[in-house]
Amino acid sequence: MADIMKRLGWRHLRSAPTAHIRHHRRGQLVHDGPGLGFWFRALAAALCEVPVDDREESMVFHARTADFQDVTVQATVTYRIAEPATAAARLDFSIDPDTGVWRGAPLKQISTLLTETAQQHALDVLARTPLAAALVDGVAAVRERIGDGFASEPRLSATGIAIVAVRVVAIRPEPEVERALRTPAREQIQQDADRATYERRAMAVQRERAIAENELASKIELARQEERLVEQRGANARREAEEKAAADGVRTEAEALRTVRLAKAEAEAARGVGEARAAAQAAWLRVHAEVEPATLHALTGTRLAENLPRIDSLTISPDVLTGLLAKLGTPGGQAAVEGGEPARARGTTTERTPGPSGSAPARPRRRGERE
Repeated sequence: MADIMKRLGWRHLRSAPTAHIRHHRRGQLVHDGPGLGFWFRALAAALCEVPVDDREESMVFHARTADFQDVTVQATVTYRIAEPATAAARLDFSIDPDTGVWRGAPLKQISTLLTETAQQHALDVLARTPLAAALVDGVAAVRERIGDGFASEPRLSATGIAIVAVRVVAIRPEPEVERALRTPAREQIQQDADRATYERRAMAVQRERAIAENELASKIELARQEERLVEQRGANARREAEEKAAADGVRTEAEALRTVRLAKAEAEAARGVGEARAAAQAAWLRVHAEVEPATLHALTGTRLAENLPRIDSLTISPDVLTGLLAKLGTPGGQAAVEGGEPARARGTTTERTPGPSGSAPARPRRRGERE
């Protein structure tokens, strides 16, 4: 919208670069061009402001498909006024010289023209297209048909309007139909999700089974290793016992052999000692056998004296002396006296040293001598 200022009955107009201004005075074109600024008198001026920038026109309209389903088409058309003089001649772009506001609604007329033209061509396409095809490929088909329709529309070129771009945003069916159409896809998606869930569960079960099998195989292998270990330990223990038994057998045999040898040596020694004792005893007996009885009696007395208590002094009574003297008178008594009887008459004791048979030969011991 142009800016208009009042000064002493005059008006000053200043427009934007995207607005084309046409100024007529007394039927003559005085100013014509975009972005103008000039003084004018309101009573003698006729002003037109035509926008020459690109403008967006959004439109929503209903259509029916080949299978009698209502759809809603949402599109956007970009246009511009390429010929401002032609547009000003066909549409009312005049502005109030006091306020700069359009006296009519030229842009609304252009919007109605574009919407009806686009709707006409879209209806021609959708009326021959089923709903499913319209939802899948209808956007491109409708956009192409609307663009071709605008290019072949004579009224647009006659009005000086140029179409820059056509965009079809969406083609939507009624909410109930849309929900019904979404149901199979949702079911398919749900089935795919369930299938994925089942496959994931089956995969998890397979993995768990594989893990369990691996654990079982590990336990079996561990049991086999333990069995081998037990067998090896038993073999080692058996071998150790056999080695120990063999060592004990060798030691026992050695000890037995040693014992036998020792026993043989002891037997030989005992035999030798026995033979020596027997020889000594035999010699002792031979000696005694060759000695006369008086000597044996003397030896007997000596042996008896060895077993009697110690005698420090001996007192001979007259009876004993008489009997002894009587015996001395005989030839045998004289021999006895010579063999040692006078020694006992003198009151002495005798000692014997051990002989070959264990007895001790007697030796004279004087009175008062200690044992």
